[in-house]
Amino acid sequence: MADNRPLASIEAVESGLAAQGYIASRQIATAVYLGQQIEKPILVEGPAGVGKTELAKAIAAWRGLKMIRLQCYEGLDEAKALYEWKYAKQLLYTQILKDKLGEVLGGAPTLEAALEQLHDFGDVFFSKEFVEPRPLLQALEQPAGCVLLIDEIDKSDAEFESLLLEILSDFQVTIPELGTVVAVAAPTVILTSNSERDLGDALKRRCLHLHIGFPEQRLEERIIESRVPGISQTLRKQMVGFIHEVRSLDLKKLPSVSETIDWARVLVLLQATELGHEIVKDTLNVLLKYEADIEATMPQVSTFIAKTSRQNVFG
Repeated sequence: MADNRPLASIEAVESGLAAQGYIASRQIATAVYLGQQIEKPILVEGPAGVGKTELAKAIAAWRGLKMIRLQCYEGLDEAKALYEWKYAKQLLYTQILKDKLGEVLGGAPTLEAALEQLHDFGDVFFSKEFVEPRPLLQALEQPAGCVLLIDEIDKSDAEFESLLLEILSDFQVTIPELGTVVAVAAPTVILTSNSERDLGDALKRRCLHLHIGFPEQRLEERIIESRVPGISQTLRKQMVGFIHEVRSLDLKKLPSVSETIDWARVLVLLQATELGHEIVKDTLNVLLKYEADIEATMPQVSTFIAKTSRQNVFG
């Protein structure tokens, strides 16, 4: 059941998201709380794999709301994002009108009167009945509200941002043939960006800004504990400490939280109880996605394992 009641507190957001397996920092929970209170979209930026998209999914699951996702890409336009006309249906109705043209215009005494009657039928063809709603319009039409995820906005063209401005500021959109469509219930809007390009000031002004970076070690351990409950405490501390050491290297792609979770699942599957050189060497490809990064990390494996083991002993 959808829950559109105001959020009680920041702590309620933390516990609500945690119930869905999303361990949020205080900063994340505060942004979600404020976004709901002042009905403002949240622009979530940060490296890939840190939980930006998962945040929208967790909010939707927690609040019992439908999640509508718009995946952005270069060349995305209003026909794919907002609406398009049902051309096949319009053509069908045009054919029906053509077959009935004599009956329709039979009572028209003059050419001007006949044109006026045809004009009225033309307006019918551009009515709500012939509109195919896409994600943005679908979100405005949800009677119980929804979570609208505009994913990887930085992959779209700068011109696409202009299409979003009215929706982000007033939760409405203007369709020339139909007029202004106002949201039945204001959606919770989450925009994500991997910072592949700079976003426009006009879009940023309409949003709360939230940056999700790599979590500090204790928070990442809580995330692993939530997502991979079968992992031992010793292994969890070792692997998270190891990953934080890896992130200090100059790599093409640093391992994110999603890789941390995948690696933890693999280590549990292989029945590992602690980190060792061989198990790390055999599974490093789960953590790192480029061969050059694996080659750069491999000479440091023994050093990183020893360091994390000492931290567990003295920590």
